Amino acid sequence: MGEKKVTKYDLVESIYQNTKFEKKTVQEVVEKLLDELKIALKDGNTIELRGFGTFEPRLRKGRSKARNPKTGEQLSVAPHYVAAFRSGQELRKALWDLPVKTEK
Repeated sequence: MGEKKVTKYDLVESIYQNTKFEKKTVQEVVEKLLDELKIALKDGNTIELRGFGTFEPRLRKGRSKARNPKTGEQLSVAPHYVAAFRSGQELRKALWDLPVKTEK
């Protein structure tokens, strides 16, 4: 399985190479798409991208006895929302056939 991280720059570059759009236009569209996704999640909306997956805000319970892993200091964490992703059926099927690398 590929160990490489794909960045926003990589996505823009790939779209630019595979379309006839100007690179600046591709970059603006990718930026605007990500901005709209953030706004929708901040507004409490669920984003469904058929064939890919669903993004949704999910409430995490607060904890009064959380611990800072770096310092070991005990602190409390208020309830808050996090972005959650569930893969769509087509994406799950595509990933199902990836070869599994066994570690030795």
